[in-house]
Amino acid sequence: MSLTLNLDVHGNQKQLECCRYWSDDTTTDIVYGGSKGSGKSYLGCSLIFSDALTYPGTHYFIARKKLNDLRKFTKPSIKEVFKHWGIDERYYRFDGNDNFFELHNGSIVYLLEAKYLPSDKEYARFGSMQMTRGWIEEAGEFEEDAKNNLAASIGRWKNDEYGLTGKLLQTCNPAKNYLYRDYYKKFKANVLEEWKKFIQALPQDNKRLAKGYLDNLRRILNKNQRERLLNGNWEADDDPTAMCDYDNILSIFENDHVATTGKKYITCDVARFGSDKARIGVWDGWDLIEVHSFDISKTTEIQDCIKAMRVKHGIPKIYSIADQDGVGGGVVDNCKILGFTNNSSPVAVKGQSENYKNLQVQCLYMLAKMINTFEFNISCELSGKDKDDIIEELEQLKTNNKDLNKLDVISKETIKSNIGRSPDWRDMFLMRAYFDLPRNIGRTKRAALL
Repeated sequence: MSLTLNLDVHGNQKQLECCRYWSDDTTTDIVYGGSKGSGKSYLGCSLIFSDALTYPGTHYFIARKKLNDLRKFTKPSIKEVFKHWGIDERYYRFDGNDNFFELHNGSIVYLLEAKYLPSDKEYARFGSMQMTRGWIEEAGEFEEDAKNNLAASIGRWKNDEYGLTGKLLQTCNPAKNYLYRDYYKKFKANVLEEWKKFIQALPQDNKRLAKGYLDNLRRILNKNQRERLLNGNWEADDDPTAMCDYDNILSIFENDHVATTGKKYITCDVARFGSDKARIGVWDGWDLIEVHSFDISKTTEIQDCIKAMRVKHGIPKIYSIADQDGVGGGVVDNCKILGFTNNSSPVAVKGQSENYKNLQVQCLYMLAKMINTFEFNISCELSGKDKDDIIEELEQLKTNNKDLNKLDVISKETIKSNIGRSPDWRDMFLMRAYFDLPRNIGRTKRAALL
């Protein structure tokens, strides 16, 4: 049986651009998307199945976070592509038990569920697969480890036989995960690696959208959703778990109405022997007036900085605090300042019924409140990169209330996966909230600090 496959992009130049990268010998990683209605699913189905039908005996995957979404949303797009190509069930069979398409020429396209499993935290289950090429749909829902392990399976099945470069296609809407960090930001800065390609596709690029589709979306989407899903604005975020509005986060560098009180504090997030950054902040009320950062530091350097800042600003030890988990305990003991233990019990606040998972979560909720009520200001001079890092970290203030009895936030491990580093600024900021909680240091502790 012979077939003639024709991918007619109908004037969609972004789809055509993606096809060129899919066909070259240098590109191995393509991110396509940035909005609804840009033809992502049709494109992905066309590229995967055109290869599978052209090269006998090759293997491919289409991955989504949930298998049910593949069945409900991706399979109809596959059938649409087949219909346009005149392909019927003489050319393929679908195995509903193991979820794969087997084509008449021996090629196989697997539908893979890529959800997180506690028994496979690093997604090692994908590492042993042998695939020719692959497609991740709705990559904005993926963790970086899932993407990496899926990518590692590509280029391992008959690529040399057919002279095929291994290719990973990722289609997505704007998302604040590895896509934002490793593709969008590098693309905007013109520093994207040669083997990677980012294609910003918008609804107006798709000439085959149903009449009235965009007008309907404009009516039903909120402001942030319109910015993200229609205008392709990667800076906007409509995540319902987000604790702070993006515009409110930006305002922390301009809230010059925040009054200084003359009551000053020091907060310190201690680096783990260079694995993270050490951040020491000096506060006047809720105005951050001075910052010292260390890329690689010894605890003695951090201690000397804290002592110097205390003397310079006249800050008592009882208004100075450092993260005492790990090596931070030595800084706390030697400087005789307060120690912050992330997993310690939250502080009871009269008249409040919230039940927080731990002290860190309690302080993060208070930090979010100060951001959203425009009561947090940063007046000290910062580099553009520092500001970008701060914004990126505060956008990771997101709830994770799986336990309905206790308020919680997403884990630091999830944040590290999303932004590729530890949220050191956030950790230094949250300790400022501790001083606004009711506390009883006690005579013995107070005497020891003084």
